[in-house]
Amino acid sequence: MAKKTATESEEARLKKKVLAKRAGPSNPEADDAMRALRKRLKREQRKRRALALRKKHAAGNKSAATAPASA
Repeated sequence: MAKKTATESEEARLKKKVLAKRAGPSNPEADDAMRALRKRLKREQRKRRALALRKKHAAGNKSAATAPASA
């Protein structure tokens, strides 16, 4: 089976679902499905931020590394 190509990110889909659920008349604090959606959204956000930080650290400080050292 081929891997599905996402037209929109998982994070964007979860945000839409959370907003749709929040518009409903139910109590969002007591809703287990809403809590699960929020947890999934937060997990996706953590993954995105961690990836950005890893990429930043992997890139290093290129400007300082390419500058000639004056002695």
